[in-house]
Amino acid sequence: MRCEIGTGTRVNRMLKVNNIEVVYNNVILVLKGISLEVADSAVVALLGVNGAGKTTTLKAISGILESENGELEDGQIEFRGKPIHRLDPDKIVKLGITMVPEGRRIFEDLNVSENLMIGAHTRPDRSQIKKDLEMIFGYFPVLSSRKNQRAIFLSGGEQQMLVIGRALVSNPQLMMLDEPSLGLAPLLVREIFAILRRINGEQKTGILLVEQNARIALNFAHYGYIMENGKVVLDGPSQLLIENEDVREFYLGVNSDLEKKSYADVKHYKRRKRWLS
Repeated sequence: MRCEIGTGTRVNRMLKVNNIEVVYNNVILVLKGISLEVADSAVVALLGVNGAGKTTTLKAISGILESENGELEDGQIEFRGKPIHRLDPDKIVKLGITMVPEGRRIFEDLNVSENLMIGAHTRPDRSQIKKDLEMIFGYFPVLSSRKNQRAIFLSGGEQQMLVIGRALVSNPQLMMLDEPSLGLAPLLVREIFAILRRINGEQKTGILLVEQNARIALNFAHYGYIMENGKVVLDGPSQLLIENEDVREFYLGVNSDLEKKSYADVKHYKRRKRWLS
C-alpha cells in the first residue's frame, strides 16, 4: 500500500536505494527488497518497530555491513547517479554521506575539539575546516564553551550535539541519523531537532532519519517510509502519513473512535497482514 506524491514536480534525486537485500552471517535475511529515495536537501524519515531493518538500511548505505558480518546480496545503491554499494566506507564519506550512529559514540578521552576534528579526516581542504568548526559552534554554542573539556564529562544531550557536529565537519551532502532522540529529555529533543531543521535549511544538507518516535519524525521530515520485517510497507509525504488511519493507529497512538472499539475490534493483525501482502 503506497501513498502517492501526486505533485508532478520533478526533483533532483541524491540517493537511490534500489531493491536491496541484506543477509547477516550468511543465514539471516534482514532486508527483503528495500527501495527508497532522498532528493536534494530533503528530509526523509525511516520508521518502524525494533527489528524492522531501519539501522541495517543505514549501514548498507554507509558501506559498513562487512564489519558486522553482513552482506548486500542483491540490489544496488546510487549516490548522484553513481553506484556506491561496493565502495569502502571512507570513500562513501568522501562522496558526501555521513552517519550519526545510535548511542552517541564519542571518543571519551578526547576533548570536544579533538572529537570534532576526527570528522575531518577525509577532507583535503584543510583551510576550510576552521571556518566550518566555527559554523558548528554557532549551531551548538555549548560545544564552543566546552571545546577543551573531555567528552566523557558532557551530558547526554551535549554528547548528541557533539556527534552531530562531528558528522557535519565531514561536509556532508547527506547526513544519516540513527535514533537521535534516544534517551534524551523532551526539551533536549526539541532543541536538537530545531537545530537540525536549521542545518537542513541553511546548509542544504539532506537528512535521512531513523527514529522510533514517529510523531517527532513525521513533523520534522518531508517524506517518510515505514518498514516492517525488512520491507517498506507504506511511504508518502509526511503530512499524508500523519493523516493516514493506519499510521495514526499503529505509530501515533491516535484512535478517534477508541471509546467505541475494544482492542480485539481494531483487528491490528488483519491490517498489518494487508500491508505486507
